[in-house]
Amino acid sequence: MKRALLLASVIAALLVAGAIAIVPRLLVDSGGAPAIGGPFTLVDHTGRTVTEADYRGRLMLIFFGYTFCPDVCPTTLGTVAQAWEALTPEERPQLVPIFVTIDPARDTPPRMAEYVANFFPALVGLTGSPEQVAAIARAYRVYVRKGEGSATDYSMDHSAILYLMDREGRFAGHFDPNATAPQIVAAIRRQLAGKP
Repeated sequence: MKRALLLASVIAALLVAGAIAIVPRLLVDSGGAPAIGGPFTLVDHTGRTVTEADYRGRLMLIFFGYTFCPDVCPTTLGTVAQAWEALTPEERPQLVPIFVTIDPARDTPPRMAEYVANFFPALVGLTGSPEQVAAIARAYRVYVRKGEGSATDYSMDHSAILYLMDREGRFAGHFDPNATAPQIVAAIRRQLAGKP
C-alpha cells in the first residue's frame, strides 16, 4: 500500500513538473506572443460578478490554486504578498493581484474571502461555476486534475505558474514556484515603465 502511494505521488509530481516545463513553449498567437489568457466571467470574494474588463488598464498578477492547498498555494501567495509590500504606494494601484480557484465546489465566495484575508487586503479571490473556472483554466493553460478522496476531502493537482498580464490583459510573463519577490517586483516595474 505504501509503495503504491509513493508511486502515485511520484507520478503526480512528474505530471506537475511536466506541466510547469511546457508553459514557455505553449501555443502562440498569430503575432508570436504566447496564447495565454483571454476573456473571463467569474465571481470575486465579495460576491460581485467580474470580467477581465474590470481590470483593464492595470497589470494583473494571477495565480491559480485552491484554498485547501497545503503547500505551493500559500507559499506562492506569501511571495506575492512580499512583492506587494515592496511596491510603492504609487505602483500598487496599477496592479491587481488575483487568486483564481481551481476548486469551485469548495471555494465559494465566502471561503475565498476568508482565505485571501490571510495574505493582504488587495488580493482578489475569484471563483465561479465549474464551467467558468474550467474555461479560465483552459485560457491560461493551467493543468488541473482532481485527486482521489471523498466528496469533500480531496486534493487537486495543478500547475503552479504565476502569470503577469499587461494593462490590456495580454500575457507579459510568468514565474515558476521558485521566483522571489524581488524578481516579481522587477518584472512588474518593467511593465509599468513600458519595457517588456
